Amino acid sequence: MRVSGEIVGRALVELGKKVKPGVTTQELDKFAYDFFKRHDCTPAFLGYHGYPSTICTSLNAEVVHGIPGKRVLEEGDIVGVDIGAFYKGYCGDSARTFAVGNVCSEVRNLLDVTFEALNRGIEKCKVGNRISDIGHSVQEYVESQGYSVVKDYVGHGIGQAMHEEPQVPNYGKPHQGPRIVEGMCLALEPMVNLGTDEVRVLEDGWTVVTKDGKFSAHFEDTIAILSSGPENLTRI
Repeated sequence: MRVSGEIVGRALVELGKKVKPGVTTQELDKFAYDFFKRHDCTPAFLGYHGYPSTICTSLNAEVVHGIPGKRVLEEGDIVGVDIGAFYKGYCGDSARTFAVGNVCSEVRNLLDVTFEALNRGIEKCKVGNRISDIGHSVQEYVESQGYSVVKDYVGHGIGQAMHEEPQVPNYGKPHQGPRIVEGMCLALEPMVNLGTDEVRVLEDGWTVVTKDGKFSAHFEDTIAILSSGPENLTRI
């Protein structure tokens, strides 16, 4: 899990360097595919329930699961890049939302708040806590900043499959749900909207967008639960 997480994390860092005006999301996808092949990894998303690409690229009001294509990144856009890969049978999964050039202060703050929400969730990944402590921490912080948490999509356990139990919501009351125990690996992934938390799926069957058309941000890391505390496997 450490190796797969590190490869995914390094791929995401390199992808972030390539996010700039004039680049297509398809170019980002090809880079990720080639990167994983060079590192003896199998892309986790490609072919998953028929998904056609190596990564997800979700722009602006797209929340998650955007399909790479001919769309050209423009100044002021934001793009959520979600990637996952298997190395020797174990999966790493991570996401970052990148600013394309300069973005307005409202959108920059959205990115900062979503990243901080992820960090606050990670802090709750301690032996003896409960799964709902993670989501409560995320929701409480996000809503205190005036934003909303997407409730239709959640984080998850991860290991020899990309999606395992337990589900890890980004909302809820504290001290509920499964106990967090040593040896768990969890993929935490807050999805935070500027406006309403309501979303819908486009006709392609994959791309999730905000119902009000306002921007959304998505950050994710794979976390191992150790007796010494949480270990972030995908952050480089």
